[in-house]
Amino acid sequence: MSYAEASHLAQTWGLVLLAVLFVGAVIYALWPGNRDKFKRAAETPLKDEDDDDRQA
Repeated sequence: MSYAEASHLAQTWGLVLLAVLFVGAVIYALWPGNRDKFKRAAETPLKDEDDDDRQA
């Protein structure tokens, strides 16, 4: 296998791999079961440190 063949193979299958991973990440992010987890993560920077003491 020459460099040109290996490069072509890596470019085409690398693109396919990245496209599959991207679609998987989008599906994971938009899955309805993950909504609460992402909502809590989005609100974390807005919480006061004292809120954690009151909940415990």
